[in-house]
Amino acid sequence: QVQLVESGGDLVHAGGSLRLSCRASGTDFTIYDMGWYRQAPGKERELVATITSGGSTKYQDSVKGRFTISRENDENTVHLQMNRLTVGDTAVYLCKAQLYTFGFTYWGQGTQVTVSS
Repeated sequence: QVQLVESGGDLVHAGGSLRLSCRASGTDFTIYDMGWYRQAPGKERELVATITSGGSTKYQDSVKGRFTISRENDENTVHLQMNRLTVGDTAVYLCKAQLYTFGFTYWGQGTQVTVSS
């Protein structure tokens, strides 16, 4: 049973920083592509950043230069460093693990990020 547990969400002022973490268990973490998504109230879930098993990264345009995704394979953890946060970044942030070869996809429960003006 693959489990993803996010942490690090908080209430922060605009311009501040947060570091989210997602710890995986129950699988070989190293073979999964990992991603951070977010969903704001009344909006669809959107991709924030992804990192492949090989370490290649992609970002949504609105977070480029502010957010950094990274992974620690020896800790089964993926991080999202978020700097210069804006009110528009307020959302529930969810972690996803994906193994394209076998069509496996797993989601965490999410962690709330609230940015106040």
